[in-house]
Amino acid sequence: MGTYRITCIHKDERKNPHERIQFVGLEGSSQRYEQQEIVRFIDSGAHRFYVQRGGSTAWVITATSPYGNRYIKTESDGETPNNLLSLPECVN
Repeated sequence: MGTYRITCIHKDERKNPHERIQFVGLEGSSQRYEQQEIVRFIDSGAHRFYVQRGGSTAWVITATSPYGNRYIKTESDGETPNNLLSLPECVN
């Protein structure tokens, strides 16, 4: 199992915060991963992901939206994926 830091995200224009993240970027990698890929990695136990903001670490987990869609959020967020949505936009 690998552990990776998510350093950037790419959002679309949707209003629903559970569906806004299209893909994420990982520290030290130029490759981008779709949100659903990250969901599969976490749900299968293959990899763990975290976000580091202001010196604190928040683990990324999966959840299901009220519409039945799987998405990623951080443990410390409760219902709103603010730690992820506050990351900078991925360049490229």
